Parts: sequence; C-alpha cells; structure tokens
Amino acid sequence: MGLSDARGRPLRDLRISVTDRCNFRCVYCMPKEIFGRDYQFLDRSEILSFEEIERVARIGASLGVVKLRLTGGEPLLRRGIEDLVAALAAIRTPDGQPLDLALTTNGSALPVKAEALRAAGLRRVTVSLDSLDDERFRAVNDVRFPVQRVLEGIAAADAAGLAPVKINTVLKRGVNDDEILPLAERFRGTGHPLRFIEYMDVGASNGWRLDDVVPSAEVVRRIDEAHPLEPVSPAAAGETAKRWRYRDGAGEIGVISSVTGAFCGDCSRARISAEGQLFTCLFASSGFDLRAVLRSGASDDDVARALGGVWSRRADRYSELRGRAAPAAAPARIEMSYIGG
Repeated sequence: MGLSDARGRPLRDLRISVTDRCNFRCVYCMPKEIFGRDYQFLDRSEILSFEEIERVARIGASLGVVKLRLTGGEPLLRRGIEDLVAALAAIRTPDGQPLDLALTTNGSALPVKAEALRAAGLRRVTVSLDSLDDERFRAVNDVRFPVQRVLEGIAAADAAGLAPVKINTVLKRGVNDDEILPLAERFRGTGHPLRFIEYMDVGASNGWRLDDVVPSAEVVRRIDEAHPLEPVSPAAAGETAKRWRYRDGAGEIGVISSVTGAFCGDCSRARISAEGQLFTCLFASSGFDLRAVLRSGASDDDVARALGGVWSRRADRYSELRGRAAPAAAPARIEMSYIGG
C-alpha cells in the first residue's frame, strides 16, 4: 500500500528525531541566546519511546516508506540508541527489503559509538562539518569542540563500515564560504561524498537573511574551476542533492539548493519530532500529534489511517513560494533543532 499527497507525491522518506538535546550550540541551529542553561528540554516521558518509534517506522514501511533517518538534536545522546537501531534494522518493507537506515550526527560521539552502531545494523551516517579551521569550527559550534575530534569520528565510522560517510556543510556568506575549495580538496579521493547546503530560513532563531546564502551554482563553479566536474544522474526520485563527480574519478560532491532551486515538486519526506509531532514540511509552523494516537490504545490500522490522512491532505511547497508573502504574513516556523533537518 502506498500513499500520495494532494500533489501526487509519495511518502518514501521518514526522518525521526530521537532527542531534542544536543551537545553543540551551533549559531545557525541552537544558539546559546535561546538554548541556554535555563532552556527547558523535554522530559523523558514526553519523548517517544523506542517501542513507539519502532512501531511508527514499521507502520510507515507498510505504507511505502523505504528510507529512515534518525536525527535530533544529536541522536547519539539518546541512551541505548544502538538498541533502537537494532529494532529498526529488523523492519522489512512489504516486498521483504530492509529499510535504508541512516543517522545524521555532529560526529562527536562516533569514535566510541561507530562500531556498536554498525553491529546493530546501521548502514551509514551523515556527519555535519561546517569548517576545517579549528578556531572557526569551535566558534560555530560555540562549545569549543575541536574539529579534529569530528574528523576522528568520520574515520571511526569509515573503519566500522558505516560507509560511505556523507559530509554535510552549511554555507553562510562571510562565515565559511572561503572554505568551499579546502573542504572539497580535503574529501577528494576519500570516498566520502561532500554536500554543500544553502543556508536556510528554518525556524526564527538563526537570523536568516537572503544575503547570507551562497548559491549552489557558485559552489559548483568554484570547485569546477580547480577540479573539473560533471553532473551525475540522481540515484532515486526525490533526492535533495544534485550530484556532481570529479572528471578525474576522485569522487563526488552534492549541492542542496532549497533556496535557489526549490525541490518541493518531488519531495517525499515526512518528519517526526522527538515527542511525536508529525510534520510534512521542514518549514512547517505546526504538526500533527501522532504521539496522542500512539498512546490512545489505537491499533496499527488506526495509526496507519491517521498517518495516511495527514499525508493525503499535504500540499506543502514552502520553498517554491518563498519570498512571495510579506514578512509579516509568514507564520512562525519550527526550529531546525526540533525536527532534525
């Protein structure tokens, strides 16, 4: 059984936040001014249990979900995360295939977690890395965490077989756009695809301005001038990244152009926050309380109908419409840290 929304888009990718907590305070995601020492994170009883997450993922698979991403906050802060991975790795789609199971992390805990995650059945990880310059990296994460330890985490994930390790870099004009080529050259030949993400207006705490965006076309041009590139066809419909490979065979890069090249038209992603709110768009202002359904004694069929009902009514296309509404008319949006990107 498959689901389609109001614009004919199927549900294929489910991204589940397992915690709202993070050990970083990145200035574009969880700035200290808002997420300071007095910030009230969710109580344990408020967040979905592993059993509830597994149930939602299993029901999602019956409805057409084939990709599952664990996010946060920082998902490796969730105690026993390996047990959840093992449960999710055991899920099969209606045709008997395992889910494409991955996890997005800041990499800080990978040196001690990578082997256990792979043994539990995780297939690969994506690591956020916004700078190779140690002082700049410490300033961006705002907790003085050294970049070398993230690089060690990437190496640990690779050694454990969580490969290819994807690297995500959010670019912001005047902050780290001078590192486009150094980052590309650092990961050329390593087998780790590097993806540059346009700085997005998710939530309201990052002070986003259009002038801060480094267009993907500029990224590709600057790398191509030093190391010639050629386009790569997408591996599957609905991919967010446009892929480019080095003509000399040294690997590939990707660009995610949510601002300058909206990809709403084939978006097949739903997101579930740590406490069970279902969102059908990264830029949503509100969600559907799936936790209430899960904890109401509902059957699996009831949960499937609730999920399917939300998806069938979905008509989101925020990125395509960005800039058309007056700023005062734009509703408050959910913070990136809340639904994991």
